[in-house]
Parts: sequence; structure tokens; C-alpha cells
Amino acid sequence: MAHELVIFDNDGVLVDSEPLSNRVLADYLTELGYPTTVEDSYRDFMGTAAHRVHDVIAERHDGARLPEGFDDAFHGRVFDTFTAELTAVRGAEALLKELQRLGVPYGLASSAHHSWIRTALDVTGLRGYFPEERIFSAQDVGVGKPAPDLFLHAARTLGVDPAACLVVEDSPNGVLAARAADMDVYGYTALTAPAKLTAAGATGLIADLAQVLALLDR
Repeated sequence: MAHELVIFDNDGVLVDSEPLSNRVLADYLTELGYPTTVEDSYRDFMGTAAHRVHDVIAERHDGARLPEGFDDAFHGRVFDTFTAELTAVRGAEALLKELQRLGVPYGLASSAHHSWIRTALDVTGLRGYFPEERIFSAQDVGVGKPAPDLFLHAARTLGVDPAACLVVEDSPNGVLAARAADMDVYGYTALTAPAKLTAAGATGLIADLAQVLALLDR
């Protein structure tokens, strides 16, 4: 089936936020008494919804609860860091501009909160490529990746058969979610070992966003 919709993950695919957000999260958890390295953060939280942080801390620290207001405080720290340091992923704007020129429908589906997504797009200058109706968050469905709900919601809202969607993801959880939604999914290998994306079921791998154009059966 020809691809009728491209769905992008945001963090790590369109905006180079993963190194920043995982550094901030690791530092904050360590500050709160839960020693966490950046590598730990990548392993445990990359590509997951915000509640996963709370779940992991509770599981590993005898039911411990993060302080009230943790999410808002974490987001505040991340947004400050984004404002100072965040950039778009190399090739992201050129790809979006070309998809627009070709008339290829696309959207964004992220486990992050809506405020996180919009802040990242605003800071990197990509916001103009994403009208409100093309932005989807795990907040919309109540569950993040690796559940397929978010991708299915995006496809349903945009009126496209899941089997006609091409997803670009950089985390194993994102790949698992797209495969569970019966979508083709290509793993972007900038931050994640190719073997991990392949093991999660990626249809194929790309090392450069420009390769997305060649994947479209048009």
C-alpha cells in the first residue's frame, strides 16, 4: 500500500532535545536522592510518557513518590534549557519544506506533553510547519508509547488507514508502538543503536532525514 501520511516523532527526530532533556532529568532525579546517570535516563525513559518516571522511581525505591509538582518543575527546567540550547535536527526543516512542496500529508505524534511539544517547535523555528490539527500528544489518549493508541489516534484524526502510514521514530518504544498500530516504521539511528531499533521491529533504518523522501511510494 502506498504511503498516504508521514508521522514523525518529535524528540530526537525533529528537534535535538534528547541529550538536553535526559541530562536535566538525570540531574534532577539525582538531586532528589535517586542517583541517575544520563545513560540510565536514555535507557529507562526515552520515548515514554511522563508517568513512566514516576512508575520507575516507585518500582525501584520501595514505592517512593516524587514530590508534588515534579512534572511542572521538570518541564520548567527543560524549557529553560531548550530556550538556551535547543536546535532542530539536521535536515528536519528541509524535509518538512519538501513534503509541503510535494503535497505529502504529515503529522507529529509524541509521548511528550502538548506544552513540551510546542515549546520545542517554537524554539527551533519548526512551529510554522505544524498546524494544531497535525500535533498529537500522549495526553490526547491517556497512554504513551509503546502502546499504539497515539499513532492510531493520529491516523484516525487525519483520516488515513494505519497501514498507509509511514512513521519515523528514534526509540525502541516508538518503534514498538508503530508496529502495534500496523504501520511501517523507520528507525532514525542518530541516537539509538540500529540493533535496538531492528529488534523492536523497525521496517528499516535511516541515518539521515533526507532518506525519508526515498521511502515514499509516490
